[in-house]
Amino acid sequence: MTVRPISRRRALGLAGLGAASVVAGMTGWFVNAALPLRGSRLSPADTGEPLRQPEVVASRDGVLSLRLAAAEGVRLAGLDTSAWGYNGTSPGPTLRVRPGDLLRVRLLNQLGQPTNLHTHGLKVSPQANGDNPFIATEPGAGFDYEIRIPPDHPSGTFWYHPHHHGTVADQIFAGLAGALLVEGDLDLPVTSDRVLLVTDTTLDAGGHVVPADAMARMQGREGELVLVNGQHEPVVTASAGSAERWRVINACVSRVLALRLDGHRLTQIALDGRFLAAPVDRDQVVLAPGNRVDVIVRPTTSGRYALLAAPYDRGNATMMGGRGITGGPRGPVTLATLIVTGSIGAPPPLPTALPAPTEPQGRVTGQRQLTLAMGMGTGMRMGMGMGFTIDGRTFDPGRDDQIVTPGTTEEWTVLNTSPMDHPFHLHGWPFHVVDASALTPPATTLQDVVLVPAHGRVGLRIPFTGHTGRSVYHCHILDHEDLGMMGTVNVRG
Repeated sequence: MTVRPISRRRALGLAGLGAASVVAGMTGWFVNAALPLRGSRLSPADTGEPLRQPEVVASRDGVLSLRLAAAEGVRLAGLDTSAWGYNGTSPGPTLRVRPGDLLRVRLLNQLGQPTNLHTHGLKVSPQANGDNPFIATEPGAGFDYEIRIPPDHPSGTFWYHPHHHGTVADQIFAGLAGALLVEGDLDLPVTSDRVLLVTDTTLDAGGHVVPADAMARMQGREGELVLVNGQHEPVVTASAGSAERWRVINACVSRVLALRLDGHRLTQIALDGRFLAAPVDRDQVVLAPGNRVDVIVRPTTSGRYALLAAPYDRGNATMMGGRGITGGPRGPVTLATLIVTGSIGAPPPLPTALPAPTEPQGRVTGQRQLTLAMGMGTGMRMGMGMGFTIDGRTFDPGRDDQIVTPGTTEEWTVLNTSPMDHPFHLHGWPFHVVDASALTPPATTLQDVVLVPAHGRVGLRIPFTGHTGRSVYHCHILDHEDLGMMGTVNVRG
């Protein structure tokens, strides 16, 4: 049997590899160890082409069943590369399911390292062959996932990606990601419904993914190519007076997306797959890695308008004072261009209220405090190098860090003692942000990733309802997760 969970000994070995990588200035797991860290880079060949939507695979008669092969060799930015994808594309196919459906995925690993599958943001069971982050599918092997979508699951925008500890950042940076949409009955007055899955990577002149060096891993790598649906600066064409629903997924390893659309306000209707209480017009929407946002774009006049990711300062891993951005473009990044045609038009009105999930009103039965930290020697077996920890410990899959009673509601305070922002993600049980900070105002809805500011804190109210089981929480700067900033939660009676 080649499919196996990650043992404690093996996890410690992976942690040791990560520690040794930081100390020696090398990477642990990456696509090709012989690749140069510097030198010529690949130039995009598809800049300005129409935005394409990934292939859609939808459920039928209550079941979505598909084969999902993770393998090398996809087209990115209009060029053949050695990057990775699902079923030959990056992003992989968009999966569309409905509440109550059964999602059956036969994951085939055609890579040279272990992998697995995480349905990011779904409130589903982590047990057995469900959304279980402790599964490892070895090279050449397959695994059959069966994930039941609860009948009362909210409709919204989610995504899937690998979650094998120690390799997550490398595999997503190489291209492994795809959208996962839960259909609903709310009829929004839109003329188009588009997925914009944002990734970043760095490719050398031969089309190989360039591995991160030790400093990039400590900071959290940001790629030189920023892509939307695998394309470079694609074009979206719309008519004046139309209304477009854009489902933006931040599938970057570390990059925070501060989204702006020239000449327009973005009307936000959802965050992390859950509707807000009402549409909100925003000049800028900030997405941490893993976050998703649904916005309505309602152009009224013809012209060309850039969708930009403004520079975002998320701190500095060197702790030498100040803040800074490591890797990738330093200025605003053009993600796509909206071209509006036709005469002036008035878009259709939006509903004044949306079906946001209500905040738990019952008694809070438990309170916990978690501390995200980083520092020289912290949590490292070798006593040197940069450590990334939660409550002073690096990840151990054999240890229960939090044991929670099913059906209860708890309040967690997440402290960040480091000089960097850390996006906190909890699998399987979305939360309400109840303690505002400068970066994380309450969103009037449930979410599953929240930015915890440097030297700051957030307060979360978490209903542990719907299912039991054992899963994880972690920093969604995925290099930091791979280096140990992850813990386990066990919801059991």
